[in-house]
Amino acid sequence: MRIRTGFAILTLIAFFGMTAAAAEGKLRIIIFGAHPDDAEYGGAGVAMKWAKAGHAVKLVSTTNGDIGHWGQAGGPLALRRTQEVMEVGRRLGVTTQVLDIHDGEIMPTLENRRTITRLIREWNADIVMTPRPNDYHPDHRYTSVLVQDSAYMVAVPFFCPDVPPLKRNPLFIYTSDRFQRPNPFRADVAVRIDEVIEPTLDALLVMVSQIHEGGATGNASLYPSDAAGRERRNKQVRDNLARRYGRLAELYRATLSKFYGAEQAGKIRYAQAFEICEYGRQPSAEELKTLFPF
Repeated sequence: MRIRTGFAILTLIAFFGMTAAAAEGKLRIIIFGAHPDDAEYGGAGVAMKWAKAGHAVKLVSTTNGDIGHWGQAGGPLALRRTQEVMEVGRRLGVTTQVLDIHDGEIMPTLENRRTITRLIREWNADIVMTPRPNDYHPDHRYTSVLVQDSAYMVAVPFFCPDVPPLKRNPLFIYTSDRFQRPNPFRADVAVRIDEVIEPTLDALLVMVSQIHEGGATGNASLYPSDAAGRERRNKQVRDNLARRYGRLAELYRATLSKFYGAEQAGKIRYAQAFEICEYGRQPSAEELKTLFPF
């Protein structure tokens, strides 16, 4: 039996910025993560840039995160983490959804493939973002597999016929990681996020259960109860997050140069990078500029 909260996590969706994004010519982007924090880490900066430009962005957690904490679990934790990412989404100006699947238990089943396919179709996605399938966490791997398995099925009319198929296959892209086997991440696209880094960090810091308290492998000492201790912890985790995006700018400076030119790329401090999946749409260099109009 699934642990459910009174808020029906499966249908907890917050809508922000949809009116502008529905305008003709605007992009529709859906970003998948395994837990309520993964899509936020992987897509937050670029998601805010898309949203500010009037495009429609949705962040989806494929599990409810109900075991992702060292001192709390079950329905109360699932509800807490859902509330955290809902607030992150509100600050980013995007839509957020958390699926009611237990943390640690998502599998690449036919039922889940249908769920992911429907979500992509219902969003009428131009871009679909997901982690790569080579990863330490089974939920990350299987989320990626499910999204990849949907990359063709979203256009097949008699698969999930209750939702109209997409007329054009989306661009499927992977978020960056540091895993090397069986193949390292390849940065096909890199995006400057300097201009949104501060509000992005502000938004991510809302996820107290994960960032401040350490999630499943944290402990009570990480987040002191006194104001001064919490201020120190806040600065520590904010600096760590900033370094994460700063490291991506350094690692993928060559890719940034392709999009911004060498001179401008050399000045970029914070970035996010993405790899184009070989399934789905294969865009030209010119089309990439329209999909990432930054």
